Order: sequence, then C-alpha cells, then structure tokens
Amino acid sequence: MTSTLEPVVKPTDPSLRRWVGPAVVAAVAYVDPGNVATNLTAGATSGYLLVWVVVAASLVALLVQFQAAKLGVATGLSLPELCRERLPRWASRLLWAQAELVVLATDLAEFVGAAIGLRLLFGMPVAPAALVTAAASMLLLELRRRGRRRFEILTAAALLLIGAGVLYDVFAVGHQSAAGLAGGLAPRLDGVDSALLAMGIVGATVMPHAIYLHSALARRSEFRVAHAVGGRTPGLVRRALRLDCGVALGGAALVNVAMIALGAGLGALTAGEWTGDILAAHGEIADRVGGAAALAFAVALLASGVSSSGIGTLAGDFVMQGFLGRRVPSRVRRMVTMLPAIAALLAGAPLTGLLVLSQIVISLGVPVALFLLVFFCRDRALMGGLVNAAATTRIAASAGFVVAAAGLSLPVLLLL
Repeated sequence: MTSTLEPVVKPTDPSLRRWVGPAVVAAVAYVDPGNVATNLTAGATSGYLLVWVVVAASLVALLVQFQAAKLGVATGLSLPELCRERLPRWASRLLWAQAELVVLATDLAEFVGAAIGLRLLFGMPVAPAALVTAAASMLLLELRRRGRRRFEILTAAALLLIGAGVLYDVFAVGHQSAAGLAGGLAPRLDGVDSALLAMGIVGATVMPHAIYLHSALARRSEFRVAHAVGGRTPGLVRRALRLDCGVALGGAALVNVAMIALGAGLGALTAGEWTGDILAAHGEIADRVGGAAALAFAVALLASGVSSSGIGTLAGDFVMQGFLGRRVPSRVRRMVTMLPAIAALLAGAPLTGLLVLSQIVISLGVPVALFLLVFFCRDRALMGGLVNAAATTRIAASAGFVVAAAGLSLPVLLLL
C-alpha cells in the first residue's frame, strides 16, 4: 500500500525530542486504576515477588506499542482501519463489537478510579463523583478538539503527576528493601494466589485499546513520513519511535514497579493488616504516615482515573471510525459510552468488584489486538522499510501467546 500523504518532517531532522507525544498518550493506559489496584494488591500480599512480572509485561508493552506506532506510520492507517480494508465485512464488524466491549470495560475501571479519588479528596459520595468524572472527561475531549499538542502535553503532565504521587508515597511510607526489590527480578511464583496476581498484572498492563489508539495517533503525528522520501526514512522513523516509546513506556514501567513497592511497604507498615484495598490504603497512609502522603495518593489516583478516561474516549472514537467507517460526534459518543459506568456507580455496585469485572472483559480483548498487530506488521508489502524482522515477528508472536494465555486464564481463575 502506498500512502498519498505528503511528508510533514524532514527525514534528516536531528531533533527527535519534539516528536515525543503519541506514546505518552498511550502510556497513560498503563497506569490506570486497574494497574493501581492490581499492583498494590500484589505488593501487599506478595511483597516484591512479582516485580519481575511487571518488568516483563512492560517490555512486552514496549514491543507492542512500538509495532502499533510503526503500523500507523508505514500505512497511514490505524489497526481498525486496516482490518476494515483487508478483512471480510463480517469479521470487521465482529472485531468492532469486541473492541467496543473492551473500551466500555476500560471506561468502567477509569470511572471507578476517578470516583474513588474524588471520594478520598473531598469526601464526595460516589453518585456525584461519577458525574464530576463525566464532566472532566468531556473537558479533556474538548481540549483534544482544540489541539493535539495541548492534549499530549496535558496527558504527559498527568503521567508525571501520577508518578510523582506514587514515588512520594513510596519514600514516605518507607519499609523498603533494596535487596528484596532486586530479588523480585528473579522469575518465580509462590502458589496459586501469586499466579493469579501475576496474570492480573499482565492483563492490566497490555491494554488492547492502547494498541488501537497508538496506531491511530502515530499516523497523524510528526512521525508520518511518506515512503517516497528516501531510504533514510525508515531508520529515522525507527529512532524517533524508539525515543517516544522508550521515554513514555519506560516511565510507566517505573511507576508500576513503584506501585508494587508502595504496596509492599504499606503491607509491612501495617504488619499485614492491610491487604490491598484502595480505600483502606488511603486511610492507613493518613493514619500512619500523615496527611501529605494521603493527599499525594488521592491526587495520583484521581489523575489516573480522569486522564485514562479521556484516553479511553479517544480510543473509542478511533475504534468505531476504523472498524465501521462511521463517525459519530465525539460528545454524543462519549455521553453514550459513559452511561454503563455511571449507571453501575449510581446503583451502588461494589467498587472493587467493578474493577475486577472490568479486568476480566479487558483480558479477553488482549489476544485479538496482539495477533492482528503481528499479522499486519509481518507483511513487507504493507509495511515497506518498517516491516518486522523475522526474529521480531517470532518474539512478538511468542509474547502474544503468553499474554493471551494469561489473559484468557484470568477470568477462569477469578470465577472459580
């Protein structure tokens, strides 16, 4: 496939820093409330045992998002758009249905996280907290309409805020062990509970909607360079994408490791009395460490919920437009997709139960997005100079099978 788009950057431009952006937006999906809940529980119940799972899952995420960005750059199309063009109509519609379920489940987790953050900060009941979260996500959507770069900057600020809040609490809570953290890098499990947590971490880390979103953002960004520019273009694009993905997803990986360390420290501080509940975590931090640390925790959780909610909205737009070739006004679509999450919160559904349910649904969408991505990125006629090397395809496919197995096993184990 040959793109008709004109180059928007010079292929010899040495300044790659200004190209950082799409991966930062996608990286917010990797520090959403589902990650917070899973990592804190892992730290509280298993200490540093599962640090290696976070690192391994983050490396897979880096590989996956790098491929998603390459796909958008090489083809000028998002992953959903490629599916619509290259697959039978019935298959594209079926893929759209499962992707919409993933986006709705993602919205559910993000609304729960933001609602908990508002409750912790202001004592706000869940019902009004849900409405405030809805309003905040609409504001983020409006900001995106007014300029892509502003949206990316705000998203980067949210990512930094989440990281700063978590890291501050890690040091404030204390009870950390450098030796224990290093030991957590050795792959091992300790019984069924730790295996379940490991699969939950993998399922919460590799996010299907982030794959769809990143492929769409990269095709529109400064990365987009027409194939006809010359032989130097693939090398330049690869360097730029590595910088973008490395900075953003490396930062997200650090935050996720810090979440496990926070869970481990708080578990040690409470002598095992706290076992991972988010609401209880805030109370324990306030009582045992102080108001500043509790405030940092609540702000980080609120930033996680609100920012990732905006990302979910944007991903939903690209999913519908790509798979179906139809575009619904963003405000209308957002109001519709928010309704299940708002209704669940207004009905008083248990917050932890909603987070678990959302992770089950999301885990079912992981293998679909991964294998579609590997299938297209191995096609030289489609990808040109950005095609995956044979070794990359084998590694990505193997990682896809492992992540898919973990994702498909998670709902089974959770429902046993």
